[in-house]
Amino acid sequence: MNKKKGNIHYAWIILIGLCIMVGLGKSAISSSAGLFLTPVAKDLNIGLGNLMLYFSISSVVTMIFLPFGGKLLAKYNIRLILIIAIVLQAGAFALFGLMNSVWGWYILSIPLAVGGVFITVIAGPVMINQWFKKKNGLALGIMGASVGAIGAILQPVIGNVIAGQGWRFSYIAVGVGVIIIAVPVILLIMRKSPQEKGLQPYGSKEDKNTVDNAHSTTENAGISMAVAKKSSAFYALITFFFFVTSIGSFSLHIPTFLSSKGYDVAFAGNVMGAYMIGALAGALILGFLSDKIGSKNTTILAMVLGLISISSILLFSANSVIITIAIVLLGFVVASIGTLGPALTTSLFGSKEYSQIYSTASLGLAIASVVALPAYGYIYDFVGSYNPALYALMVMMVLNIICVTLAFKGKKKLVDQGHWK
Repeated sequence: MNKKKGNIHYAWIILIGLCIMVGLGKSAISSSAGLFLTPVAKDLNIGLGNLMLYFSISSVVTMIFLPFGGKLLAKYNIRLILIIAIVLQAGAFALFGLMNSVWGWYILSIPLAVGGVFITVIAGPVMINQWFKKKNGLALGIMGASVGAIGAILQPVIGNVIAGQGWRFSYIAVGVGVIIIAVPVILLIMRKSPQEKGLQPYGSKEDKNTVDNAHSTTENAGISMAVAKKSSAFYALITFFFFVTSIGSFSLHIPTFLSSKGYDVAFAGNVMGAYMIGALAGALILGFLSDKIGSKNTTILAMVLGLISISSILLFSANSVIITIAIVLLGFVVASIGTLGPALTTSLFGSKEYSQIYSTASLGLAIASVVALPAYGYIYDFVGSYNPALYALMVMMVLNIICVTLAFKGKKKLVDQGHWK
């Protein structure tokens, strides 16, 4: 039953498909959205703040729809769900190119967010959890790194197309292009589980009883959603998602922080490029480490590195070399959002009802997306410095260490009570 396609287990083919699909959803659509703001606002005479409100609407819709998304993914044909999702997300993005009023962005942000729930949030971790019982963390890391790599290629291309062809053509070209590429990938490659291909998950006969997955000896063992949502471990995980996403949200303020310290735009651009390299390396290394030393220990290590990073930024902000290294290290830590979050969910609750548990726990991510980004801006506006925000980041990193420790204590109680089945 543990068949392979040639010499490669089909799980790795699934991973390639996920890298393409998630990479396009995140890098071509979600991450490129900021490139369109200024030209759209100027052309249509829309206030930038009013236009950016569509991001908040998307975040709220994501927060509301996440719990339902996990259930739909578990219940229905995954290829059908993903095709509908990519058409909603990329199709709404393409339709932005036809809009003449800010209300168009507000209305289309709803299908954009609904599709994005599947494409950019839950499909990748859920399918990797299904297909990989060994090297799960590495697979998550590869997917995270591929998103960054695709973004590094597409962002300048999309920026040049906007400059040369205008924002309307660019919206349509990006949206339609994503659909044309992603739909065949979904149809030809994606399968919900190894059983659909007559296979077992990768590494299913090589399970090791590590600290984190000592009870994952059966293929779909774990804790049910009904039990999980009443546990301290579940709420500790939601809190972790909130804090780690809040930490990651600060990255959008790094250029402004550097400017406030007297650095020019060129330096800020170079530092953000270095930050992306840190994030790419972090996704791969943190994923690899979570397989080797467990997701709990890797998370604690990541938060300690984060504390070193922020301390260095606070103490040596006048030193361009040290601050660059510190921000690269911060990028390394922020990679834990896409890598360690899903890995912790597997370690804590297993595979039994992973999609429902992960999608609901991701509410912490959605709430942080709404709250943290403007909060840092308000702090700077009122205080005239980002230092209070940086101290807040350090507090959140310490709290994350506490959350992870409490979560695994909560898991032990559930296991002792016989809920791991």
